[in-house]
Amino acid sequence: MTDVGRHPNITLHTMSEVVDIKGFVGNFNVRVLKKSRYVDESACTACGECAKVCPVVYPDEFNAGLSSRRAVYMPFPQAVPSSYVINMNECLGHGCSKCADACDKNCIHFHMSDEDFQVTVGTIIVATGLEPYDPREMDEYGYTRYENVMTSLEFERMVNAGGPTKGELICLKGRQTPRSVGFIQCVGSRSRQKGGEYCSNTCCMNTIKSTLVLKEHYPDMEIKVFYIDIRAFGKGFEDLFNRSRQMGVQYVRGLPGSIEELDDGSVRVAVENTGTGRIEYHDLNMIVLALGMKPSPGTQRLQEMMGLQLTPDGFYLEAHPKLQPVDAATRGIFYAGCAEGPKDIKESVTQGSAAAVRAIRLMHRGVITTEPITSEVIVERCVSCGKCATVCPYNAIVVDTKKKTPAVVNTAACAGCGTCAAECKFDAIVMNHYTDEQINSQADIMLAENAADKILVFACNWCSYAGADYAGVARLQYPTNVRLIRTMCSGRVDEKFIWNAFAKGAPVVLVSGCHIGDCHYIDANHWTEKRVQKIHKKMEKMGIRVERLCLEWISAAEGNRFAQVMKDMEKLRQGVTIEEIVETIRILKARKKKK
Repeated sequence: MTDVGRHPNITLHTMSEVVDIKGFVGNFNVRVLKKSRYVDESACTACGECAKVCPVVYPDEFNAGLSSRRAVYMPFPQAVPSSYVINMNECLGHGCSKCADACDKNCIHFHMSDEDFQVTVGTIIVATGLEPYDPREMDEYGYTRYENVMTSLEFERMVNAGGPTKGELICLKGRQTPRSVGFIQCVGSRSRQKGGEYCSNTCCMNTIKSTLVLKEHYPDMEIKVFYIDIRAFGKGFEDLFNRSRQMGVQYVRGLPGSIEELDDGSVRVAVENTGTGRIEYHDLNMIVLALGMKPSPGTQRLQEMMGLQLTPDGFYLEAHPKLQPVDAATRGIFYAGCAEGPKDIKESVTQGSAAAVRAIRLMHRGVITTEPITSEVIVERCVSCGKCATVCPYNAIVVDTKKKTPAVVNTAACAGCGTCAAECKFDAIVMNHYTDEQINSQADIMLAENAADKILVFACNWCSYAGADYAGVARLQYPTNVRLIRTMCSGRVDEKFIWNAFAKGAPVVLVSGCHIGDCHYIDANHWTEKRVQKIHKKMEKMGIRVERLCLEWISAAEGNRFAQVMKDMEKLRQGVTIEEIVETIRILKARKKKK
């Protein structure tokens, strides 16, 4: 971090929050709110005289609340910039000013205010980090009731040489060095009730490392680890696990069912040892909870700003797990670290390097090449109604409705969702590579033979089509009569495509796309929902069962859901009779003649 702060080509905005992101690859406009430090960081020498005279005392977040700090403080020893900061929510205000009086450099300014500014960037790397699981939710382990039950983060700060106890491990109740320590694994991980169902990746090896540290400093200490299974899959990790056992650490396969405090402050743990099949009781001076990882609190807000996708676990979803593991589905945005999933330091560094290279590869030429899948306006047909500009999620279309000038598409900003083409009532917009003729031709060929036996699906490229691919890779079983037509977005599915499918004899039609709020094209699927609702009303008026047109949201990670939806569609198809299909074709032919 120090090297980053000194690098001439890197601008580091600390205490800053991204509040809005607009634009496209090569031209992202990022609005940043930089919160005031109330200390001039360029003049502060970090002498610490201000903190010595500050009368306000608060728990130190860096030391997990095991020590205290002042209202004016250094966030952590290696903070960049090396400058103090004042928390004005804790400060006594201008009436105190002891810190300002003690500062010889006159660095403290109570009148400083937050700064709101914009930066224009070509690419974005999302590295939002993680949040440790809050064990107060799982209080059966007594974290809020027993002082000698602590988290793995509190343990790390305590055994650190720069921590509150200078590296000495002591019980919080009694202030004595514990004779026995127990570690409970998977607190907030691999649980359907509390925390996440996923493995947090680092907990097992972090505990093994902690047991080795304790054995090196306290050879006679009794250490027990309660676990489901040890996942030591990294390079050299199995050797560390074996070394820990050789040094006398006991590994008990089973998670504790109950914990109670004894009179001397130690705790008694009841656990079913699945290795022996017996209930065992262990008296320990200290319990350490190995916390799992959760997505950063700002993950969902950023996801909504940039139109990204999330996995069911709440982490960001990459464009492809094997071929594009650091790319977002939105071009020009990349992932690093635990933003995409739980990782250790080695994996985070590797992914960070990969994300940087991907960004350099995109920008080093100075010119951004765009995909050919863009919309094109047929000037002769455009009536300048402005509907296309209204529905475009990227503001890539400009229309002057007063002067009645034809719509103009900014191809650099156009992402190719096709919503504008689907909403244009005058057929004035052509979607290159996904034209009306191409999509209708696919439907015609798929329904040319035995149409009554087919399930026609219009699938979004980024979510539903990827979900179908995931279902295939996972070898999930679903009906073989499903016929998929891929579109870049569900917003591209024009009303004409639906009527054409029914006119060709399709018994049921499914429109599928990203979940609301997770659309790859920001909010294009909102227009899909409105369009399908309009079609349902028209079907009801014409006497066509509305159940035959379905709308489902399926993400790329929901292969199981895709398979289940296809099974449900097959049941629906079986309920459609030949007579009903023939009558629908007759109704649509009559409707076409009237037009």
